Amino acid sequence: MSEIEFPDTLIALERAAWEEHRAGRLTIATANAVQDAITQHAEAAGMSRYDVEMALKRAVRHAPAEG
Repeated sequence: MSEIEFPDTLIALERAAWEEHRAGRLTIATANAVQDAITQHAEAAGMSRYDVEMALKRAVRHAPAEG
């Protein structure tokens, strides 16, 4: 799969959800916000929501360390 360009807002939403998840405090509101944004991005790009979600998670959770 080719690299998907994500808007900063979508990256920020996924980062917030991932941080909440790792801290054991992920809320339904945060999870729903991420899922809604993924769906909107996928529809706008004409892509599978599943492919967008997997690429987004890879981009956020497995990003190279900065520094």
